Amino acid sequence: MNANTSNLGTIAVIGGTGAEGSGLALRWAKAGLNVIIGSRSAEKGAAKAAELNERLGVDTVRGTDNLSATREADVVVLSVPYASQRRILDSILPGLSGKVLLTLVAPLLGEKKGRYVPPPGGSAALEAQAQVGEEVTVVAAFQNVGAHHLLDPDHVIDCDVLVCGKNRAARAVGVALAEAAGMRGVHAGALQNSAVVEGLTAVLIAINAAYKVRDAGIRITGLPE
Repeated sequence: MNANTSNLGTIAVIGGTGAEGSGLALRWAKAGLNVIIGSRSAEKGAAKAAELNERLGVDTVRGTDNLSATREADVVVLSVPYASQRRILDSILPGLSGKVLLTLVAPLLGEKKGRYVPPPGGSAALEAQAQVGEEVTVVAAFQNVGAHHLLDPDHVIDCDVLVCGKNRAARAVGVALAEAAGMRGVHAGALQNSAVVEGLTAVLIAINAAYKVRDAGIRITGLPE
């Protein structure tokens, strides 16, 4: 993999104390990226950062509150439940202007997590874009990656990362972050396509349940290595 991470700058992970956010943060920090953990409180963010630093044997991951992390970052990663998305975005909006917002959010609105009902705005990513405005570039990625093995940076994640965004330059941020985390990023078209990608999360959860596994993932065939 040839991740082009040199121009990504600082990555803030909002919701970085959760399983997927912290796992990706750990992998990005191991790849040499500057990572800030955002949380509702600066104390919780700092505690998770200290935990990740201890795992990696480094002292490079920082932690603070969500808004401070957003203001300090060049790329902001949103890793929160769909039910919290609007509230969290409102709280960090003052720090988002001119930045890339990469959302991991997958709205599982059915009675069971293995069932999917599209949200009113078409997808969580489209709703995020409508909320933050055109001065923020929203990219959707990582919805189909299970969190179970992310905190083990030596574990190979057998899943491609489908990246949706308004243009190739925007999607390239998600592709670079996927490769820095040890996965293959795949350009998957416009942000409108995020509805399909988010829906696949429910499909994978149903597959996990049917086959009693935890790591069902997506692979795109026919691409050059």
